[in-house]
Amino acid sequence: MEDIAQYVQKLGQSARKAAGDLAALNDGAKTAVLKKIAAAIVENRQALLDANAKDVEAAVAGQMAPALIERLKLNDKRINGMAEGVLQIAGQTDPVGEITDGWVRPNGLRIRRVRVPLGVVGIIYENRPNVTSDAAALCIKSGNVAFLRGSSGAIASNVAIANVLREGVAKAGLPENAVVLVEDTSRESAVEFMRLRGVIDCLVPRGGPSLIASILEHATVPYVIDGDGNCHVYVDAAADLDMALDIIVNAKCSGRACATRPRASSCTGRSPPPSCPVPPPPSTASSWSATPRRVPSSRWPRPPTTTTRRSSWP
Repeated sequence: MEDIAQYVQKLGQSARKAAGDLAALNDGAKTAVLKKIAAAIVENRQALLDANAKDVEAAVAGQMAPALIERLKLNDKRINGMAEGVLQIAGQTDPVGEITDGWVRPNGLRIRRVRVPLGVVGIIYENRPNVTSDAAALCIKSGNVAFLRGSSGAIASNVAIANVLREGVAKAGLPENAVVLVEDTSRESAVEFMRLRGVIDCLVPRGGPSLIASILEHATVPYVIDGDGNCHVYVDAAADLDMALDIIVNAKCSGRACATRPRASSCTGRSPPPSCPVPPPPSTASSWSATPRRVPSSRWPRPPTTTTRRSSWP
């Protein structure tokens, strides 16, 4: 029986072999693949709900925090959202081949910077099943293989979703290993995943401080870390404070499982409104400051690509 290192390495090699096929796809072909995937998600709705019910049952039995269980749950609306998200990514402009810069050296040599696929993008994430489809779609749109490693709390859901994604990829005539999921959820498999040099071209973690700390300690592959989040609502001095209060309360309270809930509010040149209907608890209390703070930009404005230089025009 193969050990964990051999198992993860074997999966990685299968992902590596599919990278060339993905990189060679034109925009029309990638869009067609994503449409097949979106259709497969809708067609297999009940199978996804059944698998998710097992995860939720185990989470309840294990006394997982209610907010985390809410993140874990799938329902008809969320499955529709997953399919719609894939279609939205399909409709984005293809980033591959985009020229982002160009110049001519004094000796006449022409150089340009062009977006190209990374190859195999490893994504390690916590118990949010929808990340499985989101991450795979972003990778495919940008010509990359999606090599995924989710959490133990969502393993049944992730396996079911990954199988549906692979089915959609195969229906489009591509290698199903364009999407690969590590089904072993042990800590050892996570560490091996972070160390797949020569297989993973870029590792993207989506999780909290403990996951980020593990990446910093163990990863030997290139990685991108964006921190554990600190979203703000910025209120300008000229803003309507009643409207601002409604926005802040809605942003903070409408979805307790949302990772992008604001952690703080910043107000320029004014005191906060005199009353707040539901004051947040001390650990997440909004902070008001006379100094404006930078509002973080979207963390995924475009599918993941890298840039390279070429020494001549085609």
